Amino acid sequence: MGFDQFLGNERIVAALRGMLRRDRAPSALLFTGPAGIGKYTLARMFAQAANCERLKDDFCGECDSCRRMAPLEDPAPLIKAGLTERGESADAAAVERMPLILEPHPDVWLLVPDPVRRLSPVARPMIRVGQLRAVQRAAYFKPQGRRRIFILDGANTMRWNDADLFLKILEEPPESATLILLAPSPDSMLPTIRSRCLQFHLAPVPVEEIDAFLKARSDKKPAERKLAAQLAGGSPGAALEMNLDESTRLRRSILKLLETAIQGEKSSELFAATAQLAKQEKESFENVLGLLYSLLNDLLELSQGPKNSFSRNPDLQAELQAFSRKIDFEWVLRATQGLDQLESRLRRNIGRQLGLDSLLVSLSLR
Repeated sequence: MGFDQFLGNERIVAALRGMLRRDRAPSALLFTGPAGIGKYTLARMFAQAANCERLKDDFCGECDSCRRMAPLEDPAPLIKAGLTERGESADAAAVERMPLILEPHPDVWLLVPDPVRRLSPVARPMIRVGQLRAVQRAAYFKPQGRRRIFILDGANTMRWNDADLFLKILEEPPESATLILLAPSPDSMLPTIRSRCLQFHLAPVPVEEIDAFLKARSDKKPAERKLAAQLAGGSPGAALEMNLDESTRLRRSILKLLETAIQGEKSSELFAATAQLAKQEKESFENVLGLLYSLLNDLLELSQGPKNSFSRNPDLQAELQAFSRKIDFEWVLRATQGLDQLESRLRRNIGRQLGLDSLLVSLSLR
């Protein structure tokens, strides 16, 4: 039990332990990296170590403080309980009056994007102003233990005008509290907030380490473990949760969609497929775009010749090579720039399917 259980990014772990050992924990940390890389796990471990009753720069998992934080390993039941207490008829006023705060330990709070209701969640959960106001009030309370920790998972989902409220905490940071913000990338946060945080970007974990991790944590066969490790993009959590059959089906669907797009025909078939990706897939739309980026990366490398390619989708290598003969470097560049533009517009609340339709129509070779 302890930081030695964390997979990868040893230098970041060592830096965090050094802060705790010297009693120099910062007032604000920003952990960035793709989903499943371990941002939340590392934040939870830091919270446990900051309040462990036996160790100064690690956590034992056995003292009263560590045991009280154990429910944070899987916060899903805490989220379910909080939403159940609020009720299925919750409206905007109820959301602000009863902010979703997960507090298994008096000195540790976890904030997650609020889905409003458990059975009928909103399409885009976000960190809400009621949650931020609660943190603003509580951050200056004296801790019962060593330090108050506030973890904001999905900090990038807060509205930018609400983020200004959060900025006030960072401008006058409490001495005995640390706020840990989790986001996919530094650019997803306001520069004014980003600049006031000590930033750590978690690097991808090597495929070999993820393979060993899966061997200890799952019943996947060796070939399945290797493929999952290759497809996970360096994220152990993504590899552990991956359904390989579903992943292959979805990536093939996206590749077929690109083939339909370059033909410039069958618009009804194209729009039906984009509706499926935008509204009916179990995978989030953001993750669908991530898979599209992955396929475009492989096509980019194949456009420079097979000898230069490092496949992110090894199980689709034959299909990608066949597709790469139909396009060139300029097409891949145009597709990637269009995808970048789509992601930027999504932050301004453009319709998902409309944005994807526009991108794919622009990729026709006719």
